[in-house]
Amino acid sequence: MHSDQTLACGCGQVRLRVEGPPIASVECLCTSCRTAAHHLEALPGAPRIVDDKGATPFVMQRKDRLAILDGEDRFSAFRLQPEAGTRRVVATCCNTPMFLEFPGGHWLSLYAGLWPDALRPPLEMRTMAGDFPDPAALPDDVPNLKQHSLRFYARLLGAWARMGFRNPKIEVKGELHV
Repeated sequence: MHSDQTLACGCGQVRLRVEGPPIASVECLCTSCRTAAHHLEALPGAPRIVDDKGATPFVMQRKDRLAILDGEDRFSAFRLQPEAGTRRVVATCCNTPMFLEFPGGHWLSLYAGLWPDALRPPLEMRTMAGDFPDPAALPDDVPNLKQHSLRFYARLLGAWARMGFRNPKIEVKGELHV
């Protein structure tokens, strides 16, 4: 698997370049991600976000290893509530969700559907399984964490340290109201 990838929205007008290995490849089962997916998948022409289990697959990448090549003007932020700091960024040209960003975060959770199947980093863990209606129904192919683990936070902290404790900003001017 190549660690440097060019990713694009469904119509190709928005392109990103990620460099280096991801922090982690996860499936999130939190209520927030499942609720947001319900809204975003209902947009005209939007791709499916959740998998057959109802999980949202993400590839977590350091912000300093991401470049926006084209289409930044097509970004709009979707928030579950107007005052929410957490934003999901959508390419409005084709309603492709691009990434999830947490307030103050030094990483982006890129929607894993941006990768071709053969190049997508392999799943390492499921997070927030405690929010899932029936955690016992989840496969045991990877750890199913009830919430974020110490190992998960250690990976994030290690990535931030390697970044020199910087937090690059990503400008998103538009707001998406669904």
